[in-house]
Amino acid sequence: MEFCQHCGAKLGAHKRVPWWHVHRRVYDWTLGWAYRPSAAIALFCLSFAESSFFPVPPDVLLMPLVLGNRKRWLRYATICSVASVTGAIFGFCIGWLLWEGGVDRLFYDYVPGFTPAVFDRVSGLYDEWNFWIVFTAGFTPIPFKVITITAGVFGTGEQVPNPGVFFTVFIVAAVISRSARFFLVAGLMRIFGPKITPFIEKYFNWLALLFTILLIGGFVVIRYLA
Repeated sequence: MEFCQHCGAKLGAHKRVPWWHVHRRVYDWTLGWAYRPSAAIALFCLSFAESSFFPVPPDVLLMPLVLGNRKRWLRYATICSVASVTGAIFGFCIGWLLWEGGVDRLFYDYVPGFTPAVFDRVSGLYDEWNFWIVFTAGFTPIPFKVITITAGVFGTGEQVPNPGVFFTVFIVAAVISRSARFFLVAGLMRIFGPKITPFIEKYFNWLALLFTILLIGGFVVIRYLA
């Protein structure tokens, strides 16, 4: 079985997407940047935007870029990580400075996965899970933008006695989780090439979620046994 040397899809799998499949068209538009001279800049912008409002994860662009030049896998993973953490800070600032000014309605109406119910649920998790809720969203398929903006609203409220400490924990969790995800994806593409692309697209998010659950579960067990 042969695969496209750029995106790793099966040859013949590329089809015209109906106009009403908006999310898929955005996905394909994002993937198209991999074949342009400004691909590294696009990767930075995509990683930044995905942490605060854009619906397509940067892995979509990261994978074909590494496939196109495997020697640059560290560079691309670094770009992804730095931009994503910077975008997380931007998302935090949206929640801190703009949320109460009416921006909340804009996100609820136009950002996929961002609903009042999800926002309230995530806010309630910060009391007990602070670091882990950010880490989980940063490493797994949970929409990271929901976490970054919610952190800005919650972390600067009256219920948090030390916003500075909260923000520091937020940054540390974002750096570790985002870097772990992007360096892992880029590293796998560097080692295995196109053969592993279908596996990553199909199973990576589930494996990442399982790994995070086991990791958090281990710390919970240690906490209650200590």
